[in-house]
Amino acid sequence: MTRSTNTAIGVDAGATLVKLAIRTPTGEISYQLLPATALSEVVEMIQAARPSSVGLAGGGAAKLAQQLTCQTLRVNEFAAWGNGAAELLQDVAVGPARRYLLVSLGTGTSVMLVDGMAVNRIGGTALGGGTVVGLGAALLDRADFSEIAALADRGDRRRVDLLVSDIYRPGEIPLLGDLTAASFGKLARLAGGQTAPAPEDLAHAVMGLVGENVALICGGLGAAHQVGRVVFGGSTLRNNRTLREVLQLITGALGHETIFLPEGEFAGALGALRLACNRT
Repeated sequence: MTRSTNTAIGVDAGATLVKLAIRTPTGEISYQLLPATALSEVVEMIQAARPSSVGLAGGGAAKLAQQLTCQTLRVNEFAAWGNGAAELLQDVAVGPARRYLLVSLGTGTSVMLVDGMAVNRIGGTALGGGTVVGLGAALLDRADFSEIAALADRGDRRRVDLLVSDIYRPGEIPLLGDLTAASFGKLARLAGGQTAPAPEDLAHAVMGLVGENVALICGGLGAAHQVGRVVFGGSTLRNNRTLREVLQLITGALGHETIFLPEGEFAGALGALRLACNRT
């Protein structure tokens, strides 16, 4: 029988990506990110580490547990996110807050209410990284997330989205002219002979669609639950400056404090690691 080490591993097995947090015997934590299709590689990595504890969270946790020969502990996905976010927030120079919204931007988006030690999902949307990749494939003939995010950084969605200023003259309504009236609304005018938009502008519009709607949902939930702080994490924010800017702009305009977790895509994995260690 192979003896375990003092290594501990937390895994957040999502629909698109598998996130791992690995704590070595010296206490150092490293992170790994693999596609969900590479589950056999994840299994090999975990088995080779001979961990003393393995915490599993996410929709793919059950399938992963079946393939592992080491002992594992299934943990609640939202509890894992709450625990991981609490640790990652220690690296952010902000004042403490007992209650805040915690937003997981993955394939889709979940919004959780953190109230002390309690973490409950209170809403969400089907918009997320899966939307970005899906629309990227349909509109840009590109299904690589990193490539779509890089394109968006160079684009201007005002050439694709219909803005309030495109409909009303200044002073006619009490809204900012740069607000979006209809995402992708200008594409309908292509039948009139206008030049097709550049891929960069379409990619920027995709990020705008996701970011604006996620931020509006968070704003409504924040107001309903009287929460002023919104904390964002998740793999959709990884190397995605455009989406961060949209979330920051809209969430701030709605009167909420906006925080982005460092290494936020690994919040669930880190929390699964912590919970598994606490129960072994």
